[in-house]
Amino acid sequence: MFPVRDETRRPLHFPVVTVTIIALNVVVFILELIGGDAFVTRWSLIPADIVAFRHLSTIVTSMFMHASWSHIIGNMIFLWAFGPEIEDVMNPWRYAVFYLCGGIVAMLAQVAADPASTIPNLGASGAIAAVMGAFLVTYPRDKIRTVVFLGWFVQIAFIPAALLIGLWFVIQLFSVGAVASQAQTGGVAYLAHVGGFVFGAATARLFEDGGRLDQRMKNDRSLDAW
Repeated sequence: MFPVRDETRRPLHFPVVTVTIIALNVVVFILELIGGDAFVTRWSLIPADIVAFRHLSTIVTSMFMHASWSHIIGNMIFLWAFGPEIEDVMNPWRYAVFYLCGGIVAMLAQVAADPASTIPNLGASGAIAAVMGAFLVTYPRDKIRTVVFLGWFVQIAFIPAALLIGLWFVIQLFSVGAVASQAQTGGVAYLAHVGGFVFGAATARLFEDGGRLDQRMKNDRSLDAW
């Protein structure tokens, strides 16, 4: 399943930070293609280095890197599906801080899972999981236009955010048990997803902009009246 967009509401403001984050991810991915393994090794997060207080900047740089075309495309689709509405209710500056903090918490959760690992960790998934956690708290009843793949068939469905994001989170929880094998072989950083999601759900209300929230509620009421 791939979420496309929120069908219940539209942002009242242009999502400048979300667009900027997507652009940064694309630029960094191009740099990865140019720089090859040396670039990836230098700027991705290696848990053993972080535990030893080396290359601490990679806690941030690794969130803008991706392992493949499918990795970056999938992540950016999820960010575009949920990011604009959360940026809208927080405001650009708060949302930027929230996104970075979510990504940092997610990366540190993965380090805590296997502090001795020397395998590079990279990807925006943890920060995007924080955005999804915030969306679940803020707009659980919104309908999300979703592309559903059923074998060879593709269908468009409108799935409540609580169901779609909740199912995604349950999958992450059940997949955490695979982390032990990934410590040596690499793979999806499920604990980063869980850490980012929990951070987003727990702090979403703290980052909301009261003025924007009032504006959002007034707009929603006017639409209901219409």
